[in-house]
Amino acid sequence: MVPLLLVLLLALLLFGAGFALKVLWWVALVVLVVWLVGFLARGTHPSGGRNRWYRW
Repeated sequence: MVPLLLVLLLALLLFGAGFALKVLWWVALVVLVVWLVGFLARGTHPSGGRNRWYRW
């Protein structure tokens, strides 16, 4: 009985990790798209140069 519970617990942990990793990949993709849009759509600076849209 204990080995069966350990296998089920391991399967549950691996399923949870796989789901979390898939969600993290989607979050990373959204952040990349937002960064690219902000990088390409940044405005011009009054002195003629391009202005940074982020603080760092």
